[in-house]
Amino acid sequence: MGKKWVGGNMKFPGGGYKIRLLKKEIETLKDKNDIVIFTDSYDVIYTTEAREILEKFHQFEANVVFGAEVYCWPDRNLANSYPVISSGKRFLNSGGFIGYAKTIYEIITYKPIEDADDDQLYYSKIFLDSKLREKWKIKLDHKSVLFHNLNGAQDEVNLIPDNEGKYRLFNEIHQTLPIAVHGNGYSKEVSLNYFGNYLANHWNFNDGCLACEENKVETFAEGRYPKLFLAIFIQKPAPFTDLFLQRLSNQQYPKDRIDLFLHISIDYHLNDTMLWWEKYSSLYASAKLIIPSVRIDLSETRNLAMKQCELFNCDYYFSIDNDCMLTNNQTLNWLLHYNSTIVAPLLFITGRLWSNFWGAIDHNGYYARSKDYIDIVESRKRGIWNVPYIRGAYMIHKSHLKIPEMTFDTVEDFDMKWCEKMRKLGIFMHVNNMQSFGHLVDLGSYSTDHRHNDLYQIIDNQPDWETKYLHENYSLNLQDDHEIKMPCPDVYWFPVVSEVFCKHLKEEMENFGQWSSGGHKDSRLDGGYENVPTRDIHMKQIGLENQWLHFLKTYIVPIQAKVYPGFYSKGHAYMNFVVRYHPAGQPSLRPHHDASTYTINIALTKAGIDHEGGGCRFLRQNCSVIDTKLGWSLMHPGRLTHYHEGLPTTKGTRYIMVSFVDP
Repeated sequence: MGKKWVGGNMKFPGGGYKIRLLKKEIETLKDKNDIVIFTDSYDVIYTTEAREILEKFHQFEANVVFGAEVYCWPDRNLANSYPVISSGKRFLNSGGFIGYAKTIYEIITYKPIEDADDDQLYYSKIFLDSKLREKWKIKLDHKSVLFHNLNGAQDEVNLIPDNEGKYRLFNEIHQTLPIAVHGNGYSKEVSLNYFGNYLANHWNFNDGCLACEENKVETFAEGRYPKLFLAIFIQKPAPFTDLFLQRLSNQQYPKDRIDLFLHISIDYHLNDTMLWWEKYSSLYASAKLIIPSVRIDLSETRNLAMKQCELFNCDYYFSIDNDCMLTNNQTLNWLLHYNSTIVAPLLFITGRLWSNFWGAIDHNGYYARSKDYIDIVESRKRGIWNVPYIRGAYMIHKSHLKIPEMTFDTVEDFDMKWCEKMRKLGIFMHVNNMQSFGHLVDLGSYSTDHRHNDLYQIIDNQPDWETKYLHENYSLNLQDDHEIKMPCPDVYWFPVVSEVFCKHLKEEMENFGQWSSGGHKDSRLDGGYENVPTRDIHMKQIGLENQWLHFLKTYIVPIQAKVYPGFYSKGHAYMNFVVRYHPAGQPSLRPHHDASTYTINIALTKAGIDHEGGGCRFLRQNCSVIDTKLGWSLMHPGRLTHYHEGLPTTKGTRYIMVSFVDP
């Protein structure tokens, strides 16, 4: 209406100004029997069309019908004055009413009311006067036929689809379909927003998210991209932070339209961060780095970043923590395309339901699962969802940065406190799952006790582990039309791990440093004796055995099934170890059989570069594999048929990873 609100703070009694505004609007109808419906605005959703509204109003045979609620507000002392009812909600709520214009005008002009007086108290006292109630034929909608007031009655209602897949609000207690839902009281912070994701044809089964199409921006002209402020926060140890940074630099958004801000508060990721910063920071429009030696509160850096975004006259602010992996390099473009004021790309831990948003909250302000949470996380329903909590990665339109309450408080769980402030301010936060944007890394098992801790994340963070450590051509091995190399009879040779894996496993072993002596006595074995000893370190010694057994079952067994059909491997191995060959230590290994059904032997060094000589000779087959390839594995039968030896390493150091599978 373009009017300044002077009706008081609606968290407390007030709202008389609404009556004055209504009086002015319907003054021309004061002598007519036109039907007028009045509702609050920002916390009311209509669910149907005018025809149904009129039909339901006429069923009451009243001149005016007010909505009803569970609580007697704002004066609880009036509760006993209300007529006793057999069922339904007893007390008047003025957030929605409908009636004949003439009667409504008489009611609102019955006696003066100040702007800051309470409108609901005004109407309640008129209703409680039995003479006035009968004179004006005022009734309450006790069973939510017309109006459903959510506060205290959220559990009465649910969403049901009609024959066209459109959602309606259904009162399960009274078996009614109210024409409007009112988020009175605290219910507007969560419950109303949940229902608003579906009602008024916001989302339906046939078309999905119709509202998502309303404000979107189709394309940006060259040189007309919005100015983006990218704020990166590395404030906790997280696996694959190097990948996290690389994926941010892979975003297909003009870097000269991005101002970069990065705060790293821990030394642990500093080396990876500085390598990335030196490579990429100069490509951005501007770049600011805050390192661990600068002591600053974790929440305060976020306020600093938002303030700097304003100073740089940004259009959008994008904040991201280092446990958020954006694997979709169009994420920034997609979020801008849908043009939400505060929005998070949906991210969740792979294989789990743990995500960067909550669909509901409990009475203490903590996580509660909404009825559609799983459907959203698993993308059975796609849309842009109004939710009570987001974290980790989100975009904010510049218009919101000017709001004083947008700042983070210096408290624990500052993200929860921030979202609570947004809810109380009526600022909507959304999560977008219209596309697949990426995932969260799982921090549950992450330890910083090793040299290369990401090596240990194959189980809990398998997708990122594969990106970093699996050979780029591994998947070719599993294609039906791909023939795996066979350099010797029944000896197969294939790519399996990356160059980074080889480097990190070698360094992990050298960091541990407790190489065996190469003698027959070996206390690591149950019998204490090794028939064909090598200088090695077992995976068990560095705490990597369980992860390695997972590797065997996941990446080795499928290849075994392809090259040795008819044998069904358990993928188990008691002996998993890295061997170190060196001319001055142990240069070779005598002929022997392995204690396995089949053996894998992965080259961790480059022949001709890291070492000279070496390789494996199969005596009965009179065949050798000498020019081993970094990250490639040999697979051969262990017992009986493939008697073999390790050829002498003549220069440098040769490392191999060996597993005796299915002993």
